[in-house]
Amino acid sequence: MARVFNWQLGREMDYPYEEHRPERQWAGVFDINKCIACQTCTIACKTTWTSGAGQEHMFWNNVETKPYGFFPMGYDVRILHALGPQAWNADGTYAGQTIFEAAPSGERLLGWRPEDEDYAHPNLGEDEIKGRIDRGLALAIPHENWMFYLARTCNHCTYPGCLAACPRQSIYKRPEDGVVLVDQSRCRGYQECVRGCPYKKVFFNPHSGVSEKCIGCYPRIEEGQVSACFAACIGKIRIQGWLSRPEAAREDNPIDYLVHIRKLGVPFMPQLGLEPNLYYVPPIHVPDFFLRQMFGPNAAAAAETYRHAREDPTLRGLFCLFGSTDRVLSRFQVTGDTAIGWDDSGTEVIRVPVTEPTIIRPREEPLYQIRRVNTP
Repeated sequence: MARVFNWQLGREMDYPYEEHRPERQWAGVFDINKCIACQTCTIACKTTWTSGAGQEHMFWNNVETKPYGFFPMGYDVRILHALGPQAWNADGTYAGQTIFEAAPSGERLLGWRPEDEDYAHPNLGEDEIKGRIDRGLALAIPHENWMFYLARTCNHCTYPGCLAACPRQSIYKRPEDGVVLVDQSRCRGYQECVRGCPYKKVFFNPHSGVSEKCIGCYPRIEEGQVSACFAACIGKIRIQGWLSRPEAAREDNPIDYLVHIRKLGVPFMPQLGLEPNLYYVPPIHVPDFFLRQMFGPNAAAAAETYRHAREDPTLRGLFCLFGSTDRVLSRFQVTGDTAIGWDDSGTEVIRVPVTEPTIIRPREEPLYQIRRVNTP
């Protein structure tokens, strides 16, 4: 095992290969507070990439209801249970073991491979809340009942579990954008990648006999466009761009600003050690203990920052840029009441008002001397 630095853990950790980061890293931020589980992103991905034979169970993108929803069944609770206690020090460094450090003797990582039936319930737990409301909502307030939607796709991790597990070295990370791909000409269908990915975002195709996974819509990325699931989101909960190392973060980079500068975007289960590159603005109505387990020690502070985002002109403007364009934004600026975004070429591609204009018409229409029903 090599020793590599994982900035999400604040320390070095074991990994089968030497640290080799891409030239730049594809990344995204999801605002969970705005997700309505319409599954438009899921269908956009399904119709684009996984409508063929042997792909019936494949959802490279899915939206699940937490705390009771999983796809495949129980993927996160099983790996967390197998990993055991996961402690964080007061300074934010991870004191527990990663899945690489907890690997059984003779294995590269701690893994688990789902059974076929585990993929049979893509909507398990949908819209189920934590707790019960027996007397009606009005009588139960204040209450502890909660749930939220978690949109998921491949995290294109810096230290992918699928890559580490593959005995054929058929999985690789593109140096130009950090997208993780499967070389199907090398794959022999051992399914070690399925076992190794704790997020279970690698799938085995029984028809072709090889593994398949999200490709980040890299043909779109190469053209400066966001991935299909990002473009299709009607709730405008997503923004896609490029993530820098913490020490190289830029305040005018939208992903850097959310993840490194304001620390609003937090990773999904960072304690596993993969350094995932999709980040979430955590829900503000969920108990802190659950957020900490799912998103690490910074989740509560991120939720608190989000509660006051409307008071911060830059954050307000940046959130208005979520889902506002199909171009990948490399730079942004908020000037007065306008948020502006630029692409890789330096071309301005979007300009949106931070506050939508409101026109209030007189209640009485003077020309026809009638009363209007709707005035604003």
